[in-house]
Amino acid sequence: MSIESALEDIAGKLHDYGDTLETEEATKNALVMPFISNVLGYDVFNPHEVVPEFVADVGTKRGEKVDYAIMRDGTVQMLIEAKSVGAALSLENSSQLTRYFTACSAKIGVLTNGRNWLFYTDLDKANVMDSKPFLRLDLLEIDSYALPELKKLTRESFDLDSILAAAEELKYVSSVKAEVAKEFSSPSPEMIRLLAKRVYDGSFTAKIQAAFEQIVAKAMRQYISEQVNSRLKIALNEGAHDPEPRVPSEDVAEAVEEIHTTQEELEAFMIVKAILVSEVDLNRVVARDRKTYFGVLLDDNNRKPICRFHFNAESVKYLETFDADKKGTKHQIFSLNDIYKYVSELRDVVHNYQ
Repeated sequence: MSIESALEDIAGKLHDYGDTLETEEATKNALVMPFISNVLGYDVFNPHEVVPEFVADVGTKRGEKVDYAIMRDGTVQMLIEAKSVGAALSLENSSQLTRYFTACSAKIGVLTNGRNWLFYTDLDKANVMDSKPFLRLDLLEIDSYALPELKKLTRESFDLDSILAAAEELKYVSSVKAEVAKEFSSPSPEMIRLLAKRVYDGSFTAKIQAAFEQIVAKAMRQYISEQVNSRLKIALNEGAHDPEPRVPSEDVAEAVEEIHTTQEELEAFMIVKAILVSEVDLNRVVARDRKTYFGVLLDDNNRKPICRFHFNAESVKYLETFDADKKGTKHQIFSLNDIYKYVSELRDVVHNYQ
């Protein structure tokens, strides 16, 4: 199983029953152990590779344990501390992880709640775990840039020197990206003031500040939407010159039956992405054309259908949306503009998968 497939499988479990995992033990069994085994590639039942309930006495602290120690050649390389799904991840609430990191040979400390994985090292001071992670991974919003670094932590490709060499840049890039995402989601007073002063010459009063709160937020949303539409138009133009759209390998049987993606289907897909731009990273919204319908999925996962276009019949066209139970409902549409009538359904189904 590839690392991408393993991550998708765990993400599927998160979606299917993540909200029922109320304890740390349940989270470890359902999500953390599969991650260690299937993503990182370590045998969770081999004590030479994975030691659960690892004890490393520190000073006067005796008998405290960290959830997992990952071993290589008899040496601790990684320490993993797990919290329950949905728990806030904070080093303040995981002091044993930082203490053990100092006391043993580990160079990688990991804090997780099953969905979010934070990877730490000791860039700022030797043998003292940094306060900020150098790598962040959200299993429901996987950043493709994180995967090459994650692979360096796997049993098969473990490369500590390479990880540490890249860790400093990764830490700051990751932190800056998180701050940028916050600003686009909800512009801070500092960001509002910075942008407003570049375009407004008058006195910056509290009233002007309040007005620019709405202006900046609206401008950011429009900017993202325009960028998305621009990229989609480029994709449409490229697709117009491609007589045979690429088909995923698992769809070979359908490819034999000659699936033809139409311009109308691509335009409908563009509309759906425009609707979802404010709700989800559009890299997660993926199209799959089938013989009988054109599907739109979240995370390229068949278990996360967003909608389907039934445009093959000449006389009638349908948009199929899905509820929280993944039950589909077909809506007859007379033009692509009718898709905008179902904004709530499209956004709601994405929220259900988060």
